[in-house]
Amino acid sequence: MSTPILETERLILRPLTVNDAGASFVWLGDDRVTKFMPFNTYNSVKDIEEKLKLINDDSLHYNWGFVLRESNLLIGNGNIYFKDEANAWSFGYILRYDCWNKGYTTEATKVMIQFAYDYCGARKFVARHSSDNVSSGRVLEKCGLLFDHYGEYGSIDGSKTFNAKYYSMQLS
Repeated sequence: MSTPILETERLILRPLTVNDAGASFVWLGDDRVTKFMPFNTYNSVKDIEEKLKLINDDSLHYNWGFVLRESNLLIGNGNIYFKDEANAWSFGYILRYDCWNKGYTTEATKVMIQFAYDYCGARKFVARHSSDNVSSGRVLEKCGLLFDHYGEYGSIDGSKTFNAKYYSMQLS
């Protein structure tokens, strides 16, 4: 199944394309936004174009751009995917700085979880966030996940390590 369009009251979640690179640079090029991400802040739109070319959605990995319904503005992106080592579904999200604390991330994450539940048979979900990123923890809790344990994760290039809180949720 290719990544479908999902809708909420305020958002349209749609597949990302290479044409979204310029809009994505607003958050992917912002150190405030990428501070706790496992990837480094992007330095150019061209780098984001290259990354977007590599997105390969399949029945175990879905990626969306988050678009404000009222203005058609792309404000962030997220994904949900099957994580083999946890035997569970996991997800991630990132949103432009001027859209923080407005409930958009929770709204988008809830619809991604519902999609995985309804169409992928997902029943177990796991997620993590930097212990210093309290807002991300609130998103996970609002989506129904419960704190499971402390741990850490590192950046893809190995340059950073973050203390982390891990969460899980089991649905019937």
